[in-house]
Order: sequence, then C-alpha cells, then structure tokens
Amino acid sequence: MKLISDSREQTLEMGRLIGATLETGDIVALIGELGSGKTCLTQGMAKGLGVAENIPVVSPTFTLINEYPGPIPLFHLDVYRLSGPRDLEDMGYEEVFYGGGIIVIEWAEKIRDILPEKTLFVSMRYIDENTREMILEGPGEKIRKLEELLEAGGSISWR
Repeated sequence: MKLISDSREQTLEMGRLIGATLETGDIVALIGELGSGKTCLTQGMAKGLGVAENIPVVSPTFTLINEYPGPIPLFHLDVYRLSGPRDLEDMGYEEVFYGGGIIVIEWAEKIRDILPEKTLFVSMRYIDENTREMILEGPGEKIRKLEELLEAGGSISWR
C-alpha cells in the first residue's frame, strides 16, 4: 500500500489509523531518512492506541527505548545508534519484543534480519517540506484493515 501525506496532520492521522489496527505483540518497523516523519507517525500511533494526550511521545535516540502506558503498552525503539542486530541482542530485546505490548522501531533497516515475518514495515520518504510518501508492507490482514479505514473516510491519498 502506498500513501501520500500532504501535512504533519495527515501523517499523524495515518499513524492514528495504523495504531487503531494494532494488537498486542505487533511490531511496526519504520524505515526512512532523517526528517521523513517516523516520529510523527509514531505520535499518531500512540493516539490510536489510547496513550494519554498529556504524555509526550518523543524519539528515544539517546535512551534507545521509551515505554508509553495505554490499554496496550507502546514500546518505542530508536536503533539509529546501534551498529546492528548484535547490539540489540546485548540489550536483551527479547524481553521487549515478547513482553505483551506493541513495538514501534525507528531506523528498523539496521535490524531487519531479526524482525519476525509478521512485522508491518513502513518505508517513509521525504518529498518536500510538507509531503511524505509511505509504503506499507506486511501481513495482509493489517493492510486490508487500513484500506477499509481509509475507504471509510479520511484526507490521506493512497494507492
């Protein structure tokens, strides 16, 4: 599925829609250069998952992982500073991956080899100051749910 967002608000809305389809144990792998909207999309997912509005959702670049409470906990990883999967293994990632929450990973291309087959991949591309392209790949049922939500209404163009 290919999506085009023409604003920060649309990227947040797309994240909210993705969040609304997620279930315990789901992993979302975000791929894209700096400024492509990965953290903004994650902020939208947090809204879709019911994370309280007063909890700031920020990129965990230096802490590596942030946990946000909600009906289902959201674990937000930023693996930019890791050299590869081995560093994540040294952190004990299994505890997070299989700990009963939802995982969103920024810079996931660095650890793609260890991500489960059921992972939802979102490749993001900066087009201009306001426009972002997102290509979603993953489990067919997740993609179908998103298509249904988009068809029900919304201001995001998709193909």
